[in-house]
Parts: sequence; C-alpha cells; structure tokens
Amino acid sequence: MGTAVGSWRGATLAWVLVLLAGAEALENGLARTPTMGWLHWERFLCSTDCAREPLSCISEQLFMKMADLMVSDGWKDVGYEYVCIDDCWMSLTRDDQDRLQPDPERFPSGIRKLADYVHSKGLKLGIYADVGNKTCAGFPGSYGYYDLDAQTFANWGVDLLKFDGCNYGTQDQLAEGYRNMSLALNKTGRSIVYSCEWPLYMRPMQKPNYTEIKHYCNHWRNFADIYDAWNSVRNTLEWTALHQDSIVDVAGPGGWNDPDMLVIGNFGLSWDQQLTQMALWAIMAAPLLMSNDLRHISPQAKWLLQNKDVIAINQDPLGKQGYRISKDNNFELWERPLSGGAYAVAVLNRQEIGGPQIFSFSTSFLGNGLACNPACSIQQILPTSKDWGLHNWVSLLNVEVNPTGTVLLKVVVIGEFPDEKPVMNINKKPSPDIL
Repeated sequence: MGTAVGSWRGATLAWVLVLLAGAEALENGLARTPTMGWLHWERFLCSTDCAREPLSCISEQLFMKMADLMVSDGWKDVGYEYVCIDDCWMSLTRDDQDRLQPDPERFPSGIRKLADYVHSKGLKLGIYADVGNKTCAGFPGSYGYYDLDAQTFANWGVDLLKFDGCNYGTQDQLAEGYRNMSLALNKTGRSIVYSCEWPLYMRPMQKPNYTEIKHYCNHWRNFADIYDAWNSVRNTLEWTALHQDSIVDVAGPGGWNDPDMLVIGNFGLSWDQQLTQMALWAIMAAPLLMSNDLRHISPQAKWLLQNKDVIAINQDPLGKQGYRISKDNNFELWERPLSGGAYAVAVLNRQEIGGPQIFSFSTSFLGNGLACNPACSIQQILPTSKDWGLHNWVSLLNVEVNPTGTVLLKVVVIGEFPDEKPVMNINKKPSPDIL
C-alpha cells in the first residue's frame, strides 16, 4: 500500500551561569552531547527488600555490578558513561548533622565508596534527590537543605544529580528550588550534570519558560514517566511532536529535552517497537539512559543499544534536536539536521495491525529541499545497515516499514554527482532480522 507525503513543518570545574548575548545554556562544560548511561528506576523501581529480592533490590551491589558490566560488555566503549541511582537509596531520616544518608543495610559502604568504585572503572556516578519536602517515594526531600545536599553530593564524588519535583508546595517554591539547587551545585566547585524535572511539574499550572530552564539545567523532563509498553513510547513521541515548536529550538549543547529512559531489553516492547524507541531517541537528541538489567539482556537488544551509527546520530556535535515534518495517515516522517549538512531521517509506521506498508516521499521534502540538493548518498541505519546509493533532489523513496516499526536513514549531501548515474526511484525492503 503506497502513501504520499502531505507536508508541514512547524568543561570547567566551576559551574558558571552565562547570561551574555547568544549564550542560552547552562555553561558548566557538561552535557555538550546528550548524556549516556544507565538508570535504575523503570526496571528496578523502589525494591528495598534485599532478603526477598537480593538481585533486584536497590543496593550498592546492584550498582557495582552494573558498573562492572558496563565495562566488560562494551557499554563504556560506545559512550555509556553514567551509572545512576534513582529514588529509594536513602535512609528515612537525615543524620545528626542534617545530611542525607544512604540506607545503612543496602549501602553499608556509603555513597563515597560506591562513587570511588564507579570512578575506578572509568565511569561516573549519578544520584537522585527531590526539590520538595519528600521524594516521590517518601524519603527525605531537599527543601530547605539545597546548599547542604549539594555539598554532600560533591563530597561524595557524585557526577550527576537527577532532581525530581514531588511534594514541592507552590509553583514559586518549585521554580525557586530548581534555581537554588543549580546555584548550590555551582558553589561546590565540582562538575555535576544537573538533570531537572522542572517543566514536567510546572506545565499543569503554567507554561514553562524554557530559556530560563536551560540557564539552570543540563537536561529536563517534559512528560510523564516512561514505562515498558508501546503506548507509553507512542504517547511520549506524540507529546513531543505536538509541542515541538516550543521545545526543539531550545535544545543544544549543554541543555537537552529528556523524553525519559530507554526501556529496550525489557519485556513490554516488540522488536520493531524497540527499534522505534532507539531511532527516535537519536532523532530527538535525547539523553540515552538505559533502564534494564544488563545481566540479562538479549544479544539483539545489546546490538541495538550499542549500534555505533545510531549513537553517532544521537551524539552529533551540531547539537540540533530533530522534529516531525509529516504525519500522514499511519506514517510519520521525522528529520534531524546533522553536522556537515547531513540529515538523519526516520520513517515511523504507527499502524498496529496488518503487515509492512510502503511510505513514499521525495528527497525534495527533506531539509527544506536542501538535504539532497543537488545530490546525496543515503545509508540505511536501522533495522539493518544498507547502502541505498546516490540520489538527486527529486528522487522518490519508497520505504517499507513494519507495524509500529521505524526505518532510520542518514542522508549526506553531495555537491555534485560523480560519474555514475544516480538512483531515481528505489523500493527498499528492510528485513526484520538483524542477527
């Protein structure tokens, strides 16, 4: 079944807030490309009963094991760098000096020793706190303790802070809390990536000021927590596309929109849906924070998460977030400008019934007509790597895509054709099998 496109396009140690003309991001020298790593929440939640669930409880052993595997199984080599603790690591009370403290049974060595272990592997440690009186799971929040908590994290050797927004009080307290923690981290003199959920909690009440948010945060959550199901991934993509006019342009080196964790390698997504999440997170210049069990991950999921060509798109130094340029019946066409005048292009088939379908579009539709003008080479990245050859600015591409799947392409502009004749019309049929 063919479909034609309908068009529309809507490191320094000290943290310094740069407000000079043209400087939009928090300039702490960090997150110049989207953060990559592993985060426990979606897969392991708030499991605290280590007697009953010794292999999945939130403990120092879990994070040490993930750090080991990130090195031994090649994750570090392809760019995954941060091992991140989410909620439920704390004791239920602060210590006698009002400092946050880890649960003594699950983290008997303390966070400083855990950070040292992670650093010894050439990795970095992330931790979690909350802007309000309590975390989302009911542990002590940072309200009233921003400076103390920031210094505690710095003393422990923490490299990233995920700062949640539960139990915050008023909107003014929410905003002031996120600003104050950013400034408090700055004062410690330690380089700590600052991951905010400021717009997620602000949006129900008022429109977020993304220019201000980017002055204070390295990346920020906009939408609901992701979970291991296609409708969650689909809803995240739809929300992003519907709000792209207000969020895409603010993203760039030092500050990124965060659509939440990668759930690839778990239980709820089909293979095609896992391809879609990886491809679109690359298009969206999203932080790549896996939440899965690296001890039990399929070779197929590992291949996808470690795909160097997809990661290269995600980490492209131009730092432009991609966007949806067409939604036609069950198909979506997304593009992302890359360095050197190249483009990443994703074709998503949203249909959840039937078999593969063909989506047809002209290369003239890409990059405002510049992506293949006068000519380009096209490489298929996902679901398999294939050379689609040379094309010109009026080539018609017919792309076959599985239900809920995505075909990811890289289009590289060529100033003029070499001697060989360009391909004017193609019908590629990517295989669903990659191994």
